[in-house]
Amino acid sequence: MPGTLLLLLAYLTYLVLGAGVFWLLESPAAHDSSERFQHDKWALLRNFTCLDGPALDSLIRGIIQAYQNGDIVLDNTTSMGRWEFVGSFFFSVSTITTIGYGNLSPRTMGSRLFCILFALVGIPLNLVVLNRLGHLMQQGVHSCARVLGGTWKDPAKARWLVGSSALLSGLLLFLLLPPLLFSHVEGWSYVEGFYFSFITLSTVGFGDYVIGENPRREAGGAPSTHLPVVRVPGHLLRARPWMNPSRNYPLWYKNTVSLWILFGMAWLALIIKLILSLLEAPRGSQSAIWRDL
Repeated sequence: MPGTLLLLLAYLTYLVLGAGVFWLLESPAAHDSSERFQHDKWALLRNFTCLDGPALDSLIRGIIQAYQNGDIVLDNTTSMGRWEFVGSFFFSVSTITTIGYGNLSPRTMGSRLFCILFALVGIPLNLVVLNRLGHLMQQGVHSCARVLGGTWKDPAKARWLVGSSALLSGLLLFLLLPPLLFSHVEGWSYVEGFYFSFITLSTVGFGDYVIGENPRREAGGAPSTHLPVVRVPGHLLRARPWMNPSRNYPLWYKNTVSLWILFGMAWLALIIKLILSLLEAPRGSQSAIWRDL
């Protein structure tokens, strides 16, 4: 147990170190980009004249890119900084867990080089941590089964009850309850939150739903199908559906989700291990696998 605590401390320290470096490398560039967009916007308002075709195309592309980068802030509100420390920490988590939503990536060369080194060490470290957490979960289940089996004098029934309880508890904690939080904070439906939960914990990470960057919604609460679309000669530019720079998020939100990702991935890895064992084992030995797991 002390070794596991030291491993988790090293893991957290590594994430904090990575978040700090990404914050230092990317935050100035993100701030400069936002300032540059605001300057260009006000310059356009002061000197508005009839734009020719190439100038209009350039303006449209700049607006779409700024919207995707989170540089546009609407209604005088501030969203969760994408390259502030909290956002950088979540980026570090999504990097070494290989989720890679695709909504955020380093823009400076120094940050890109550091990202390579950070992932090179962080991905194996993440696998070690997940394996250790999964082993602890499995040991906890076995310990509860032994204690309950000794009390009931029926080890088989105790194993079945404890195993079922562990499975249901994991389903509740990592897949069924988190969508309620996402529905409250992000404004998603429960099904959307459940979809995001599984896609995240399985490290598929499509990027169509990302926390902290809420999809626009219609007045009735349904996802908006009228995303910003601009047509220019030969191009169709559409803003990403999950980006809403004007929404406010609590500071604890992304940190809590980061911890949920870590423990949820360990739990889901155990479930996938059980499924693989059942699929690969001969029919007669499947009951033995259930007992062992």
